[in-house]
Amino acid sequence: MVFKPQTFHGERPVVTDEIPVDASLEQRVADALATSEGIGAEMLKVVASGREIFIIGDVGSREEMDRAVQVALSVPGVEKVTVHMHENGAP
Repeated sequence: MVFKPQTFHGERPVVTDEIPVDASLEQRVADALATSEGIGAEMLKVVASGREIFIIGDVGSREEMDRAVQVALSVPGVEKVTVHMHENGAP
């Protein structure tokens, strides 16, 4: 069996991310949520897509949800926050 290196019209293929995940921004938001007063961040997941942050998980109250959005928006680089949070784990 013969294996040849992959090429694309004679050139080596270049792999790029179409939508690069900003792991640094995700981490900064997650850290801000974890250290902020009034937020139980242990049940929250943070995902970045460009400059938009998605916060997913369960919170204890509507006030906690609002506080999480405030904190996320205060992190430099965040332009938009979308939430998929449920109060007290209820859908």
